[in-house]
Formats: sequence, structure tokens, C-alpha cells
Amino acid sequence: MGESLILLAIVAFAAILILGWVAGAYNALVRSRNAVSESWADIDTELHRRHDLIPNLVETVKGYATHERETFERVIQARNNAASPHASKAEQAKDENALTGSVRQLFALAEAYPDLKANQNFIELQQELANTEDRLQRSRRFYNANVRDLDNRLETFPSNIVASMFSFKAAEYFEVDEPAVRQAPVVKF
Repeated sequence: MGESLILLAIVAFAAILILGWVAGAYNALVRSRNAVSESWADIDTELHRRHDLIPNLVETVKGYATHERETFERVIQARNNAASPHASKAEQAKDENALTGSVRQLFALAEAYPDLKANQNFIELQQELANTEDRLQRSRRFYNANVRDLDNRLETFPSNIVASMFSFKAAEYFEVDEPAVRQAPVVKF
């Protein structure tokens, strides 16, 4: 009787250890998944700020460059595409990259109008957009770091066992698709 009680105690202790480990691994996965969701919310906030600034910027430029209708329409269309709901982070990134390109065209257009470049409203909007882009870049890096941490937990042993038991899914990175960002700068002497 005493030996079976000891064996039962050992089995119970091992079961408690295993359940404790599973609970700890599950909780770590939940924390990682929540960190990804929270950091995506930060990106979403900055994207909304960006989307709200762009129509004001376009209206300011329109006052100076009335015959550049095609550029304005392209920027607004890119903004509307980026602001619309997306099925995946990759689709969102594609539309955001297109918006970035069209805003660059708008700023290039502004170079041809010295009065516009000196306009206080334009300068403030341009600065606010630059600040938003900086915050967006920081948020993107933070989000991608959280995605990496979650994906590491999902793919490494033994937490991958718990992840598959509870159907945790990998998250998508929010990638920059700008050739200028990825290329090394050219230095000429």
C-alpha cells in the first residue's frame, strides 16, 4: 500500500509539473499574441493620423498648383486605398507603400512652386507628416519585433507543442517595400 501511494504521489507530482509547464507556455504565447495585437494597434493609429493629414496637404497644394489634377487624384486614390479595410497585413503594406510613393510625388510637385514651399500651412503639414512617418517607422519596428518573438515561440521546441495544441497562428510582418530604403547609398567623390 505504501509503495503504491508513493508511486501515485510521483505520478501526481509529474502531472502537476507538466500541467504547470503547459500553462506557463500557453500564457507566454498569449502574451506574445497580445503584444502583436497591441503593437498593430499602434501602427493603425499612426496610419489613421497619416490618412487624415494627406487630404489637408493635398488641399493646401491645390491652392498653388491647380493644373496638377492628375497628381492630386493619384494621391487621394492611394490614400483611399490605404485607408480601406484589408484582408492581410501584406495587402495593407502594399497600399501604404503606394501611398508613400504618391505623397513623394506631391512633395516633388511642391518643389516647382516656391510660394507653396514658403506657405506656413504647407510647412506645418509637411512637418506633421514627417513626424507621423517617424512614429510609424518606430511602430513598424516594434510590431515586427513582436511578430518575430511570437513566431519564435511558435516554432521552437517545446513551446511549439503547446502552440499546435491550442491552434496559435503565426503573424504577418509589416514590410517596407521601398527600393530606396533597401539600397546602399551611392557615394561619389
